Amino acid sequence: MTHQATVSKNYSHIYGQFLLVVVLSCLVLTSCNSLSKAQKSSDNSLTHLSTAVRGDDKGHVVRFNLRQEADSFRVYQPAPHHIQLAIFSDAINTENISVPDGSALLNDVAFHKIPHGIGVDIELQPDYTYDSDLYRDGQSDDLLLGLTDTDQEKLAQNTQERDPIQWSQSPFPPSNGSSAGMQRASLPEDTAYQKVKDKMKFDVVVLDPGHGGHDTGAIGHNNLLEKKIVLQIAKKVGGYINEYLPEVEVVYTRDDDRFIELEERGRIANRKEGDLFVSIHCNATRSRQPYGSEVYFLGLERSQTALEVMKRENRVVRANSNVEQKKLSQKDLLIYELANSGYITTSERIAGMLEHQFSERAQRRSRGVKQARFVVLYHASMPAVLVETGFISNPNEAQYLSSDYGQSIIASAIFRAIRNYKEQQENPQQQPQTK
Repeated sequence: MTHQATVSKNYSHIYGQFLLVVVLSCLVLTSCNSLSKAQKSSDNSLTHLSTAVRGDDKGHVVRFNLRQEADSFRVYQPAPHHIQLAIFSDAINTENISVPDGSALLNDVAFHKIPHGIGVDIELQPDYTYDSDLYRDGQSDDLLLGLTDTDQEKLAQNTQERDPIQWSQSPFPPSNGSSAGMQRASLPEDTAYQKVKDKMKFDVVVLDPGHGGHDTGAIGHNNLLEKKIVLQIAKKVGGYINEYLPEVEVVYTRDDDRFIELEERGRIANRKEGDLFVSIHCNATRSRQPYGSEVYFLGLERSQTALEVMKRENRVVRANSNVEQKKLSQKDLLIYELANSGYITTSERIAGMLEHQFSERAQRRSRGVKQARFVVLYHASMPAVLVETGFISNPNEAQYLSSDYGQSIIASAIFRAIRNYKEQQENPQQQPQTK
């Protein structure tokens, strides 16, 4: 055998061993990945509960800290101070859960094994009268139990004919070591329980035309009034929603020329259980040069321009012509973020979708997505954005925004962003429309 043949044979042998090692490594990695995924899918934990006062001071939020996202969930309120949750996630573990001791809000919390998940019984302290709603935190895998102030008689009437869910298996040890009053049976075929609103469903949009009544808002070129333009645009947005998304309810904070307090606009949205709050405005400056749209979400302003817009939109003109400047502190923002962390992230995403539609659909100059401490956004406990549709101090833009054509284009852009967000919210695996 020649030297060349020997080298070739050795090379083939080494190469064969190399391929064998590669194949075995791939098999090991694949096996490990599969095992890891299997372990992950069957190893969900509810680690602890925490509570916070809502940013609008209209209730509380209870956060359920989960290692992984729950498959699905339901909330049911059989009595004014008794709330029951069903959280579905295979092999969910609550053995090491931490529940607040001596809570001013929670009187008792008990956990129960149910098929494919856990049941939770929550007894509130008798001082609180809350409606309840359960939804996902858009920023994490956590679930948030929203508790909203409500009328005591109304709540008692709504819950008087409801029987509590009687769980099928023995409860885990509750937070205070007592399981008094927690019965055992099976999940009922309760129509009220089955019809509880799924928070992933998008079915209420709140449109907020800024200013109104004695508060004219900005006064633009040729004495053009902001309050008039934004109401017309809001109604066009609502018209598009009614036509193309008839399953979505449109709520207006005002549908005529009236004055509504900034705080009350958010309360209207909360009472209607809105899924999205869109406040519509027009910009103005002393200079006639600036033009273009910009979209805001709640946060600490990062530019002098954002600060000036925030001050203007937080300014309230009273009927006696006195001006009141509303303010939000950084502490207020921190409280809001604790109770509504997912909303801020979602609001920023929606603001980006609106900005895209203004530049692509409406062919308007985009001044970008910004953040500022708007009082009207602070009081809406849901994803919320404020849209500055353009500068009515600019003669060309004032003419555009006061025309039926311009308003229709702007309204169409807002509608398309709402439609795309609805698609993302209800079908997170699908690519949203971009046109």
